[in-house]
Amino acid sequence: MTTTNVAVSNRDKRHKPPQETNQPPMSSPSSFTSLPRDLVLNILVRLPKRLYPILCCVSKNLRSLVRSDEIQETRSSHGKDSLYICAKDATIDEENIFTDTYHWFNLRRVEKSNTENVLVSVDFSFLPETCRRSASVVAYGPEMFFIPGVNHYSSSFRIFDTQSGNVRQGPSLLAYRMHNCVALVGGKIYVIGGCREDDLIAESFDLKKEAWEPALRPHEEESRIWTYGIGAPLDRKVCAVSFVQGLTCYDTRDGSCESSELPFGMWWRSGVCVIDNVLFVYFTRFGLMWYDTELRLWRVVYDLDLDKPLGFVAMDEYYGKLAFLWRKPSLLFPGSIEIWCRMIGLARSEAGFSGAAEPSQLLRIVPPTFSFNHCLSVG
Repeated sequence: MTTTNVAVSNRDKRHKPPQETNQPPMSSPSSFTSLPRDLVLNILVRLPKRLYPILCCVSKNLRSLVRSDEIQETRSSHGKDSLYICAKDATIDEENIFTDTYHWFNLRRVEKSNTENVLVSVDFSFLPETCRRSASVVAYGPEMFFIPGVNHYSSSFRIFDTQSGNVRQGPSLLAYRMHNCVALVGGKIYVIGGCREDDLIAESFDLKKEAWEPALRPHEEESRIWTYGIGAPLDRKVCAVSFVQGLTCYDTRDGSCESSELPFGMWWRSGVCVIDNVLFVYFTRFGLMWYDTELRLWRVVYDLDLDKPLGFVAMDEYYGKLAFLWRKPSLLFPGSIEIWCRMIGLARSEAGFSGAAEPSQLLRIVPPTFSFNHCLSVG
C-alpha cells in the first residue's frame, strides 16, 4: 500500500505542469523589429556602424533595416558619420629645401541637410608631430589609431577619440617601425613590415585587450611589399596594394599569402578603400575599379562618369555611399586648386557594380601644393 502511494506520488510529480515564473520572456530579433519603425531606426543609429555587419547576421529584418536608405538618412540627420582627411602641403624654399606640412580636415553634413557637406579644418596641433604625419592611420568606431613611422623608427602609439577630443598614449609596439602596412581585421589592428631585419615582421593590437601581440609571419617576406604597400582589410586578410607586386593578401589565420597583378595605371594611397568587404581603387586610366575575389580580377564600376581629377583623389564610405574627392585647377583663383566632392551610390548585380553619381560640390580652395594623404571613415 505504501509502495503504491509512493508510485502514484512520483507519477503526479512527473506529470505536474511546470510552475510559472515572474521572469520576463527572452527577447528575439522579431520582437525588436516589431516595434514602431521610427523607434527601431532611432535605436539603430545610436549603435556604431562597425556593428552593422554583425546585425546583418541576426535576422533578415535587421539586415534589410541596416542596409536601407532610411537608416542612412536617419544617421545623416543625427550627424553620425564623417570623413577625416589628411592633406600634405609640400613646399620648397629659396634654398631648395623641401618642407612637408600636414593638415587635417573633417567632411561632415551641413546642419539640417541630408545632401550638403562642408570640409572643416581640424586643429590637430595637440597631437605629437609624429602622429600628424603618421604614415598609417586606421579608424574603429569614433577612434583613430596613429601607427608610428615616417622618417625614423618608432614604437610610439596614439589613440584619438573624435567624440571627446581626447588623445591617449597607447601601449608601445613590440618592434620599432618606420613605413609599414596596416589594416583592421577581426577586431585587431595588424602592422606588417617597416622594421629591422631581425625584428618581428608582423604584430597585432587587440582592441578589446588593448595589447600588442606577435602575429604569424607572412609567407611572403619581400620587404618592399609591406614597407610601401597600402593596407586594406578583405575577408580575414590584410591586403597590401603596392607598385612593387600589385595586390598581396596576407591571411591572418595561417600566414599564407597570395598575389595578383594591378591594372596598369596611376593610383594613390588615399584612393584605396573597402566598403562592405569589397576593395575599391581609383585608377587614372580606367577610373573606379573593384576587385572580384572569386575570379581574382579587377573590374570597372560601370555607368559611372567622373570628372577627370588633377592627380590625387580621396575616397571612403560615407552614409552608405562612396564619397569621392578630387582636385581641379581653380578658374576663380588662378594658381590655386579646388577640392570637389561627389557621392556615388553603388549597386551590385550579377553583372558587377554600377555607380550612380550625385551632383558634385565644391568644398574648398587650397594652394596647388596640397595633396591627399589619408581618408578615413569615422562613425
